[in-house]
Parts: sequence; structure tokens; C-alpha cells
Amino acid sequence: MTPTGTVSAPASRMRHAIWAVPLIPLVLGGMGWWWMDSEAGAEPPGEDAVMEASSPSAMAAPRKPGGALDAPPAGPPPGVAAPAPAHGPEEAERDARRELWERRLARAKETLAAYMKATRYPPESRPASEHPDQMELAEPERTHPLNMDGSDIQLRLKQDRVFVVGDEVVHFFVGCEDARRVPRPCQVVSALAHEAEHMPGAGGVPAVPLVFTDDGASGDALAGDGTFTGRFQPSKQGFPIYSGTLRVDVQVRSGSAEGAASFDIMYTPSPPALFTGGVREVLSPEGSLQLYLGIQVQKAGRYVVAGRVDDESGMPFAHVSFNEELKRGEQEVKLTIAGNLVLDEVPTFPLKLRDVEGFLLKERGDPDRELMTSLRGYVHTTKDYPFESFSPAEWQGEERQRYLDEMNREIIEIQRYIEQDEPPPP
Repeated sequence: MTPTGTVSAPASRMRHAIWAVPLIPLVLGGMGWWWMDSEAGAEPPGEDAVMEASSPSAMAAPRKPGGALDAPPAGPPPGVAAPAPAHGPEEAERDARRELWERRLARAKETLAAYMKATRYPPESRPASEHPDQMELAEPERTHPLNMDGSDIQLRLKQDRVFVVGDEVVHFFVGCEDARRVPRPCQVVSALAHEAEHMPGAGGVPAVPLVFTDDGASGDALAGDGTFTGRFQPSKQGFPIYSGTLRVDVQVRSGSAEGAASFDIMYTPSPPALFTGGVREVLSPEGSLQLYLGIQVQKAGRYVVAGRVDDESGMPFAHVSFNEELKRGEQEVKLTIAGNLVLDEVPTFPLKLRDVEGFLLKERGDPDRELMTSLRGYVHTTKDYPFESFSPAEWQGEERQRYLDEMNREIIEIQRYIEQDEPPPP
């Protein structure tokens, strides 16, 4: 019979627990059958897969449908640079050394290229563009403050030559203007020619007064234009046997302001050699044009001669020079117009030689030279030559080749250091 009456709470809980015990195997069995059904036909996971799946990163990764893990992304997140591999001290030192030698290699190559370009023409035959300050005979012009008392007046000073020989005359020009270059009243109060203070034994020859005028005479271009002109002939005005630098001091007044300035010239009383005026031209087998100037040498020694070459239209083309020993007697000075310079600059023929000057170089003493009388203006006009007559070959002087060999050796040595990754010798 079934007992009747109420059942206590402990007894009820005990009966539920007893009934739940037989159900546990059934539930577990059902889950096993479900798992086997979902993985039917698949190989059982190996030990590595089990370990990977149980790793913290895999456990945190999202799963695909069916329970498979998504592959972790390769490399750093987008927009983040990968960290550079760690270098030890030796690797860092090697990298720094290599970078240093690569910079030195680049600099050595640049130096070589620049030197080759700068020396492609012989030293005695250079383009006019390299010597813009030497394409005219020296006729310096400059401005100079009248004084340091706050006046805005300045002097405009000019002379028609610096090198004076024998009986040659030099002219000096003085004008006054304000800061806007507007002419101002001007007067040369006094002028004095004397030995330059830096010359050995200066003061042995008495100073000589000079006269500056604005009357349109004695070298003055225009009367009353405000430019005062002084004329100086050292051989006839106190310095017939003097050799060296002479200075002319001028005292100038403009209104109530007054100040001083000076001019310098180099004077040779008797030239060591004279140009005869004859010129002989030869197109050499090497493809350059040679101009031979006649010269009568009184004193043997090293002579320096320079000339300017214009094209047919008068445009400056080349600066040519000579620097060699000459014996006493009648000689020739060779001025070379390089063939590759002609081909590079393409001047219009005929070419015209002008403004030739020269001097005897002295080994010691001051002054360091004895001047020759210059040939001013055009001296010689060449024949017409086709450009095919000239050679494009670069100058191959012994000095140039020595420098090129040294620079190439340095480049090869640096490349060896880089390729072998070895430190340079101490």
C-alpha cells in the first residue's frame, strides 16, 4: 500500500537525488553520440593540435562555425612598422663603419669628377667665363666714404691703369656723390705722390705734388662735369729710377665736409723685355691653335705673359697665358688656344687677340716683378678655321695625370674596404 500523509522536505530532496543518479549516464551518453556525429569522418586531433588548442592565444581566438579556430594575423597590425631586428654592438659598429666609408666613397667620386672637369683645358688656355676679372686690363673703380663724421658724401675714384712702365702716363679721377649716387659739389684740395709706406726704404725719395683739374684738358674728359682729373708721369715727375709701388694721396672737400683717399700704382722705370708686335699663328697637329708673339728679351729669366681672345663679334672667348724661362735675345712667346675649348665654346671666327701684358718674375724682393709695356687694344686677327680642324681631346699634362692616378687609387681603396667589410689601417 502506498503510505499516506505529508512528506518532510529532507525526505523529498533525498528521493529527487536518488532518481537523478540513474539519469547521469544517459545524459553523458547522449552528448557523446552527438559529438561523434558532428565529427564523423574526421581524423582525431593529434597531441600538437591539442596543445595548440589549449594555448592561451588559441583559447582567446574566435572560433569558426564547427568549432575551428581562426588563424592569428601574420605580422604587426596595419599601420604599425615591424620592429627592426636587434643588433649587437659589433653589428652596429660594422653598419656605422660601412655608412661612413660609403659617404667617403661618394665624396671621393665627386672630387674626381670636379677635378676632371676643371682641368680638361690646359692651364694656359682657359674660357673667359672663368676669369671675368682678368678679361680687361686693370682700370679699378671704387667708392670711398669722404669721412667718418656722419656725412653721406662718398668719393668715386678711378684710374686708367695700375701698371706703369717707362714714360707712360697714368690718370686719376675723383668725383663726389651722395648715397643715391647724385653728384655733389667736389674739389680736390691737394694731392701728393710718394713711395708707398710698405716699400723697403720708403721715404728716400721726396714726395711730389700733383694737380687735379676739371677743365677738360690734360686727360680730363669734360670741363665742369664735377669729375677732377690728375695726370702723373713718374719718369718725369720725380721718380725716374724708382721701381716699386707709388701712392697718390688726395684731400677732397665737398661743401663743409672734407676727407682723404689714395691711389696705388706699380712702376718699372725700364722694361726687361719688349714685344716686337709680330704674331705668327700655327694650327698644330694636336688640334690646337698656337699664336707666337715676338719678344726682345733684355734680361733672361722667367716671364709671365697674358692676353685676351675675343670672337669675331668682340665677345670675350678665352684667357691665354705663358709662363716659362726665356733667354736673352729675340724670342717667341707661345699663346695656346686649346682645340677642345674651341669645340666647347663654339666662337665665331676669326678670333682676335688683344690687351697683351707681361712681366719678368723676380725670385726675391719687393716688388716681385719688372713690368713690360703692354700691347693695348687688338694685336692680331686669326684666319678662319673649320671646327673639324680642332681636337676634342682633354689636356693630359703630367701634373693632371698624377692627381687623377692618386684620386682613382683612393676610390679603389675605399671600395675594397666596403666590399671586404674591413676597418681601414690605423
